[in-house]
Amino acid sequence: MISGVFVENIPLIKVVVAWGQSVQAPFVILDTGFTGDLQVTPKIATELGLKVVGVTKTQIANGQIIQVPVALAIASMEGAANYIQVLISNSFPLAGISFLTKFGYKALIDCKYRTVALEKVL
Repeated sequence: MISGVFVENIPLIKVVVAWGQSVQAPFVILDTGFTGDLQVTPKIATELGLKVVGVTKTQIANGQIIQVPVALAIASMEGAANYIQVLISNSFPLAGISFLTKFGYKALIDCKYRTVALEKVL
């Protein structure tokens, strides 16, 4: 099981993401409204040496549709690694539903007791 934290009213988890010889473990918002894998800032993308492989249309929270650069990376959770699609955006880093699905996790978010956990689904 992976434990996260609440900062104010925002559930965060730590994600290990890598490309080439670069590895980072940023805290990201666990966003159940984001259907993608991972979103990172341009700074994180540059530090990892991510190469943009395309652009995708994405609907953001306010309903607006924007064009967002996309790259590939490798993420690791509890010893398992998978290729993931990374959106590069100036907003806060996010982990989405597709990310949890690729690793076989379910999210357990308890707002009352302010706990966040990812549990492997067997």
